[in-house]
Amino acid sequence: MPHSLKIETIVVPDTDALAARAAQHFVEVAEAAVAARGRARIAISGGSTPKAAFKLLADPAQPWCVRMPWQRLELFWVDERCVPPDHPDSNYRMTREAMLDHVPLAPDQVHRMEGELEPEVAASRYESLLRNTFRLEGAETPRFDLIELGMGPDGHTASLFPHSAALNETGRLVVANHVENKDAWRVTLTWPVINQGASVFFLIGGADKAQILSEVFTGPRDTDRLPSQLIRPAKGILTLILDQASAALLPATGGDGRGVFERKE
Repeated sequence: MPHSLKIETIVVPDTDALAARAAQHFVEVAEAAVAARGRARIAISGGSTPKAAFKLLADPAQPWCVRMPWQRLELFWVDERCVPPDHPDSNYRMTREAMLDHVPLAPDQVHRMEGELEPEVAASRYESLLRNTFRLEGAETPRFDLIELGMGPDGHTASLFPHSAALNETGRLVVANHVENKDAWRVTLTWPVINQGASVFFLIGGADKAQILSEVFTGPRDTDRLPSQLIRPAKGILTLILDQASAALLPATGGDGRGVFERKE
């Protein structure tokens, strides 16, 4: 892990601007990955904020839909609830309805987590899928071109919840994680996998996230209570795309809405 983490902030006025800026970020990173390596492998999260961005990406009237290199894109999930793919709580279902049903992605470009299976089976199958897709050997870790994360009001990200077993997993790529306060199982990428992403960003909006954002990025290190603090990309740079309400307690940005600060350990 890097000794210090460079945090780049991109702050926009409101939720509509947040969705548009996220869509732009998806496209720009995908374009760069395709130019460099011929394909873009992206891992996404659930939630209302990415849903709005996905809708923009799927809208042919938007520049992002036209620019996205759909034929060279491979889509993966950061985490999934242990429910069938047509369940209202399914991250896959949300993405399918918001974006996949409306864009030219072939089925073999979309790699969902099988939430309908037993949690441990679903995790094992997704780890095998990653090993085969990325052609990993031994202890190698996949390197996604882009990983999009959210953050809960309790400081969780992906399905890495406070005080849960997955926080201690460093050997596997994907794990089943029981969330005690929800009495539910989730399947999630492990934090070492997320930290290998070439580009990792948090997409967060709303005044209710301002305090937890401040605690995670400027407060004392306590990863068991604040699992989002485990996200420290190997290249030493983490991007936050935020609206003004959620960014209220972070270091100020410049007139262009961009800022940089460091978290030292």
